[in-house]
Amino acid sequence: MKKQTLTNRSYYFLSLCVIALLSFYPLMMGVQILTAYLKEGYVHAADYPKYVIPYTPIAIALILSAALLPLAIKACKKFALLALSVFGTGAFLLFELLFEQVTVFSIKEGLADVGSWQSYLCIATPEVVTTIEYRETIGASLAERYSPVFKIHFYLIAILIVLAVIGLVYGYAKMIREKNYARKRPLLLQTTVVCVFIGLCIWACFTAFYRTGEINISPVSSWLMSVFFIVFGMTAGSYAGSLLYFKKPLVSRLIPAIIAVATTFAMYVGELFLMGGELFRFGSGFLFKPLGNCPFAWIDFAVIVASGAITYFILAMIRKGDRHIKS
Repeated sequence: MKKQTLTNRSYYFLSLCVIALLSFYPLMMGVQILTAYLKEGYVHAADYPKYVIPYTPIAIALILSAALLPLAIKACKKFALLALSVFGTGAFLLFELLFEQVTVFSIKEGLADVGSWQSYLCIATPEVVTTIEYRETIGASLAERYSPVFKIHFYLIAILIVLAVIGLVYGYAKMIREKNYARKRPLLLQTTVVCVFIGLCIWACFTAFYRTGEINISPVSSWLMSVFFIVFGMTAGSYAGSLLYFKKPLVSRLIPAIIAVATTFAMYVGELFLMGGELFRFGSGFLFKPLGNCPFAWIDFAVIVASGAITYFILAMIRKGDRHIKS
């Protein structure tokens, strides 16, 4: 019993330390802009660390959730994951809304809230939007161009990261506590997909996938955005697949695949709001042209379906030969 307790404590401490360490940069960004905001009432655009939202609120929510993991397991028992997920999502939304009150100042645009400034940075690579030529081609001011609905784009990413990471922390804790390693395969799959997705998010933060602000993007940008959309859907699918791993074979694969497709489609909807009703075009020709009045092209539908298909077959692959389930 004593050894088991020490093992649990070690895991809780290790998981909290790892999340805190990985959250160092987002937390540092948050402290930086809050210090400037409290001192001057706004943050200079040149000093604004890119993507404070949603990543600083995500970091805070994950640290708080990891810190409360032992309490949630003890107090909520079999509902601990649900309780932590609700708490983590609520904590993210609370701190997100607080950070959105921060004001950014630029010579060209004047004062703008963080939300509209973040929308500005999403349209093209950060290096492009800092040039005078690009700023002058933007046209209307941020206040006129900005639609708060575009935040669905960020909220989907953020809440999925929060839920997926909390699911992993809780899943490994449960496995260690009960010494039951039946969920090892789906947890390892979920870990891999989440790490790849967060890595792509970081890449996008610093490069915006090399977009220039034009609708027609380069082949490199097209490939990166396609992979991002697919992995985004797979992150949701692998999370659902981990929870449904021991259900009937069709349910354990089909429902996560459907969730992956729906999540990827929702991400496309977020892009539509971000781009004012248009989607980035991945190339020219039949596969890449919008289908009549529909903004989606055949390649967009292919990306959406691919997220579900890959999720389905990977889940089928890891279930095959697993002695803990009946395929």
